[in-house]
Amino acid sequence: MTNPNKLITINSYKFDGKVHRSWKAKLIEQKDSLLIFVGEFKKEVKHSHLGVIRRGTISYEFYWLDLWYNVFRFHEPDGDLRNYYCNVNLPPKFKNGVLDYIDLDIDVLVWKDFAYEILDLDEFEENSKIFNYSEDLIRKTKDNLAKLLTLIENRNFPFNKET
Repeated sequence: MTNPNKLITINSYKFDGKVHRSWKAKLIEQKDSLLIFVGEFKKEVKHSHLGVIRRGTISYEFYWLDLWYNVFRFHEPDGDLRNYYCNVNLPPKFKNGVLDYIDLDIDVLVWKDFAYEILDLDEFEENSKIFNYSEDLIRKTKDNLAKLLTLIENRNFPFNKET
């Protein structure tokens, strides 16, 4: 395992290989294919779906090297749970202190009461045509979205407890 609490660079790419977002977070746990990171927002961010994310908001980030999604659990600066935000993506690669993944556009926003919204299905449909996603990729993306929704609805890890 990489040294615990080491700052790791995380890169989110679009399907065309362009970096979509890049940030740093501390690796706090690695168990089998699961990597758990923690990060802190150093400045206020205005997000189209989440509204204003305050400076000091904590993000627990769950990545599986063999699964097609990741989960972010946001806590307000005072520690209260804010929401979860999930991305459907190709399984990430973790090498030389860098985690890279390809975002497949579909997101799921989960509020504290576990009401959820599936976001950006239109973007996925549009990009599937632009980038000529294979039938297999489209099927796996939709299958993994369904698996993610089942985790949310059943309150299975990481939707069931604190880290």
